[in-house]
Amino acid sequence: MEGEVLEGGGSDSASQAGLPAPLPPLPTTLHLLPLTERPFFPAQTLPLLMNENPWMATLEQVGTTPHRMVGLVLAKSERPEQARPEDFYLVGTVVRMHHPMQTDGKLQFIAEGVTRFRVSEWISDSAPYVARVEYPVDRRSQATDEIKAYAVAIINTIKELIPLNSLYSEELKFFLNRFSPNQPSLLADFAASLTTSSKEDLQGVLEAFNLRRRMEKVLVLIKKELDVAKLQFQIRQQVGEKIEKQQRDFFLREQLKAIQKELGIAKDDRTADLERFRERIAALSLPEGAAKRIDEEMQKLSLLEVGSPEYAVTRNYLDWLTQLPWGKHSEDKLDLRQARKVLDEEHYGLQDVKERIIEFLAVGKLKGAVSGSIILLVGPPGVGKTSIGRSIAATLSRRFFRFSVGGMRDEAEIKGHRRTYIGAMPGKFIQAIKDAGTANPVIMLDEVDKIGASYQGDPASALLEALDPEQSSDFLDHYLDVRFDLSKVLFVCTANQLDTIPGALLDRMEIIRLPGYISEEKVEIAKRHLVPRFLERSGVEKGQLSFSTPALRRLIEGYAREAGVRGLEKQVGRIVRKAAVRIVEGETRPLRIGPQEVEEYLGKPIFTREQPLKGVGVATGLAWTPLGGVILSVEAGLVHTKNRGFKLTGKLGEVMRESAEIAYSYICAHLKEFGAPTAFFDEAFVHLHVPEGATPKDGPSAGITMATGLLSLARNQALRRSLAMSGELSLTGEVLPVGGIREKVVAARRAGIMKLILPEANRRDFDLLPGYVRKGLSVHFVKHYQEVKFLVFGPAQESAALSRRRSRGVEL
Repeated sequence: MEGEVLEGGGSDSASQAGLPAPLPPLPTTLHLLPLTERPFFPAQTLPLLMNENPWMATLEQVGTTPHRMVGLVLAKSERPEQARPEDFYLVGTVVRMHHPMQTDGKLQFIAEGVTRFRVSEWISDSAPYVARVEYPVDRRSQATDEIKAYAVAIINTIKELIPLNSLYSEELKFFLNRFSPNQPSLLADFAASLTTSSKEDLQGVLEAFNLRRRMEKVLVLIKKELDVAKLQFQIRQQVGEKIEKQQRDFFLREQLKAIQKELGIAKDDRTADLERFRERIAALSLPEGAAKRIDEEMQKLSLLEVGSPEYAVTRNYLDWLTQLPWGKHSEDKLDLRQARKVLDEEHYGLQDVKERIIEFLAVGKLKGAVSGSIILLVGPPGVGKTSIGRSIAATLSRRFFRFSVGGMRDEAEIKGHRRTYIGAMPGKFIQAIKDAGTANPVIMLDEVDKIGASYQGDPASALLEALDPEQSSDFLDHYLDVRFDLSKVLFVCTANQLDTIPGALLDRMEIIRLPGYISEEKVEIAKRHLVPRFLERSGVEKGQLSFSTPALRRLIEGYAREAGVRGLEKQVGRIVRKAAVRIVEGETRPLRIGPQEVEEYLGKPIFTREQPLKGVGVATGLAWTPLGGVILSVEAGLVHTKNRGFKLTGKLGEVMRESAEIAYSYICAHLKEFGAPTAFFDEAFVHLHVPEGATPKDGPSAGITMATGLLSLARNQALRRSLAMSGELSLTGEVLPVGGIREKVVAARRAGIMKLILPEANRRDFDLLPGYVRKGLSVHFVKHYQEVKFLVFGPAQESAALSRRRSRGVEL
């Protein structure tokens, strides 16, 4: 900082400087240096430190003068090198410069205060600053009785300060070595320099040329300083007493321990630990193996030295063993009516999922307990898998513990570490049991489809023991090295897909699918749960903001089309926050969010209506993704007729490539039967493409869609109606069942396609869909591809007859 006063080093520096007593005449023109922290007083001698740039030129010019004097003036600006003349106070102190030095980009010199001055005219208004100055003198500053009284009051106040802070004593000694206490003007300046007052108050003292007024101001400041010093002394004394009391209490406690130990009435740490463990054991129902191990470890603990590492390891091991809820079980509440109420309050829709859970609880009620069960909830992100697990725990009145196994690569996370390792701990299952406090909690394993494997072991294989009802009663954790019964635990796992879950692990689970929500369900979820939740979080009254049903539908179709409701939740939160801004800014009328307001708050829609491609060689299929169903257009094009060939693009997976080759082979073998030129593929180089090439695609359900696209190309005939299809094709033309029927039907409705072709084997899946999903759809169920051909290409009379015989081609 420019012109920083280096406190505490002045006396030594001054004494070493050998300052001469006589001073040359005071100059009328002075170079000025700015101070930023506090003004400099004539009674002071201190070292000053400042930046080399831009003050080097000033010191060089001062060094060439015979008087070697410079003016120190307090600046109002925090950046004095950019200060203008109006940023300086007009009154400062003339100092004599001694021993200037330059080190590491800094300038340092000893400043010996001489007298006050006032700036009368600026000669240079930029660095180096130069000004004409004058030296006003108070003609009334003779040593009157009033002045003497003020001096005595100041000296007495300083005397009171000295016992409170030793620094004041050092400053006073330095002052008395240079001046006499009978010099009231210098005494007032010295007293002002002792205080920690603000720079404005100190500048006011410096500008007081009238001695009586100056001493009056100084006496006020020094009295304030005395009050602060007394308060600091009291605080310091209180802290010291508290520390002394703590030290005294510590020594007394240690002495008391020694006396009690000598008299046999005190317990050492080992005895206290053993008694604590025995108290815990008395409240447990330990199995034979665990009781034996605990007895052995307690005998070992009684022989070990308290400070040894082995003692700490054994104590921690016993701490874990005795904190587990051996034999403690919470009582299940298997009230199906209450269970339905809880599920309906916390989840809208998902009726098939709720029925599965009610069936599961009903079986448990007949058995008398829910045990030995592993439920796997499979569905896209944001459909409520974790919240359903919490609802199951609330329904049963069991403790709930959740942990994620996604990305887990270490087997020890499941089965614990061996006690030979430093920092060893039990696995997640034992930690969950300990935190729950009962031996039958609901434990949720999130993201079980994303579990990993590494050189440290395979966690999925470690899960087999815990999730197998035949083995979980004797679960062995590596840390405990004692069998623990997990057969009463209800495991609820969640996953987005089944493909990555090992078959042996999947075989142990009861799968419940959560396929996702359609628009109608999302609208109700937003009304019942999302909007009220965000209004409460944001502090918005219900009457101040409301959403219309068309607005929610617009929000879902244009901004949150995924299978779950997380995206919808985010968008509702954005609208509520923007509405809150308008309310805070003074909007008094209730805000009603309609379709237009949705676009006003959120901008243009992210999603547009899916439009299937049309034309020769184009067929529309239905596909399942972890985020829900989508329509999938397949394009078949003729490249040239120079040679036979077949090319596939669209980032297709291995299974989908095989489906395309099967469709190509089947159509080539039945061209005549399907009314296409028999030699078409003999000379044609065909390119089959599935758009959105950056998106990976795989699965067998596009077989009949690819075959239809190839047949449309061979017949040079576009599909005669707007429809979508899904089904796997075999080499004999059989249409095989596929999965994800609900998601695919919802995707078709979203795209405005109301005519569908599905495998006959999936009729049951379609019948299980809610009525509002099936409403208005014309669905044809087929067993063989010939039926697909008639439905797609005609003739009309054959198509209608076949529809009556083979499908339920009716308006639902």
